[in-house]
Amino acid sequence: MAQQQQKEKTTYDVVVIGSGAGGLSAALTAKLEGLDVLVVEKTDRIGGSTAVSGGAVWVPLNDQAEAAGHPDTREKAWTYLQNTVGAAGDEELRHAFLDAGPRALRYLRERTDVQLAARTYSPDYYPDREGAAMGGRSLDPMEFDGRLLGPHFKTLRDPLPEFCVLGGMMVNMTDVKHLLAVWRSFASWKHGAKMVLRYFGDRLSGHHRGTRLLLGNALAARLFHSVLTQRIPFWLDTPALALEKDAAGSVTGVRVRRDGKETMLRARRGVVIATGGFPWNAALREQHYPAPTGPYSMSPPDNAGEGIAMAQQAGGVLGTGHTGPALWAPVSLLTRPDGSVLRYPHLVWDRAKPGLIAVDARGERFVNESTSYHEFVRGMYRANAQAAAIPALLVCDSAFMEKWGLGLALPGGRPREHLVRAGYLYRADTLEALAQQAGVDPAGLARTVAKFNPLAAQGQDPVFGKGSDAYNRYLGDPDHQPNACLAPVQQAPFYAVKVYPGDIGTALGIRADGHARALDAQGAPIAGLYVAGNDMHSVMGGEYPAPGITLGPALTFGWVAGMHMAHGSFDNA
Repeated sequence: MAQQQQKEKTTYDVVVIGSGAGGLSAALTAKLEGLDVLVVEKTDRIGGSTAVSGGAVWVPLNDQAEAAGHPDTREKAWTYLQNTVGAAGDEELRHAFLDAGPRALRYLRERTDVQLAARTYSPDYYPDREGAAMGGRSLDPMEFDGRLLGPHFKTLRDPLPEFCVLGGMMVNMTDVKHLLAVWRSFASWKHGAKMVLRYFGDRLSGHHRGTRLLLGNALAARLFHSVLTQRIPFWLDTPALALEKDAAGSVTGVRVRRDGKETMLRARRGVVIATGGFPWNAALREQHYPAPTGPYSMSPPDNAGEGIAMAQQAGGVLGTGHTGPALWAPVSLLTRPDGSVLRYPHLVWDRAKPGLIAVDARGERFVNESTSYHEFVRGMYRANAQAAAIPALLVCDSAFMEKWGLGLALPGGRPREHLVRAGYLYRADTLEALAQQAGVDPAGLARTVAKFNPLAAQGQDPVFGKGSDAYNRYLGDPDHQPNACLAPVQQAPFYAVKVYPGDIGTALGIRADGHARALDAQGAPIAGLYVAGNDMHSVMGGEYPAPGITLGPALTFGWVAGMHMAHGSFDNA
């Protein structure tokens, strides 16, 4: 209705380009502060990268941390950011993030449907560095009932298939653990039965997928439901083409294409660019990424850098001083019969579990397999300078496969022959044969495993330290001793998949100040132009200190932009 009612209107206080966490946070804040807002989205779905993400939100000093058992302090949070980000990021942005982040989450919780729960245990990615927290700073979206979106449920971008089972039932790590134990635990059986019955009820009711929404899909749904509640108009299938500036250099609007026609939208207070960065722009990847660049991104293919290009044409500049252009994740690739490629992100499920190793073309380990996904890919790039580590090979045995699975190959005896036939999954009765299939040195892999196994059985990894810190162990198997992340690779048949240096989004974006205003080459703010999400140069400068360091700043600086457009500051919020 909102779209039809507002079809002819072309002047607003605020125009937001993009419908992920950053854009919708800005739109909601501006609307709640009394401004007239329009959201334009170039695709036919709402949610952007947020809808396909894991959904974690990292905001130090949030007001749930103490109740979660992890009281935080400004000094502690600042120390941790200094010890992980340091000179790679802009100090003004870090201060603004720590100032505004807790306020933004409280504001959204109290005035919208964005409800998050702080994790009681979730170590920062570098838990041994001073200032790190063992929990409280990362929050997860609360489960959301997609039926509340009514007919707009189909307008919400679907999650990654890898976050679903049975063709559309979303699951999180807790659900997966219950599903794997349904025949061993009555509590797990009850949990699994309730989920499956709900899912089949959804499908019988005509929904194209399950309506129990989790992870980033739940966050996108909560933001979208709030947009609907606030009657904020949104235009789908409406790509933005160029920004309009006045004689003084202020951004005053944006030209878009809608229904095959170009329309000029006027924005009295400002335009917010939040289009998701440039991971699918081949030219920008070639210019800024290390080689090879893929495409191996887990971001939506629509995130091609148009927002950044528009901001640059209006005088904005890319950030500098960062340690990397993207936020990395190892990705395995399945080529389907129709030639399309399915990408699977090896984030937290398999790499840290006991009984898996990663090797290069020589068959040698090159990294702590249980490190963060960002550091794992950094390790791939470093190793590749010495010997081919792109792609790298994740190797496990049959005991590991049956308990944990490997990438798209599911555990517990699930069918996996189709993955072998497709060339995604390698399987052999000996390590040498496995290596030969995968193009890895057979003698090298055999030597590596022979050296690894006796130490792994004792819980030791003197070379790479797998399982040596709290974050490693958090993702391992707590029931496996003496090291939650280490076990021998010894039971035939053996399995492997190749992984590539993928990303979950870009960190290189338009330089901005602490009010989310785009800055020009002289460091001055461009009046009327704001950036949020992955179009803003990352406050973390290409580092990845903890889970949720994209969505936390996206929600925060979207809120900051909305408050600044309404009041000129967020200080009195």
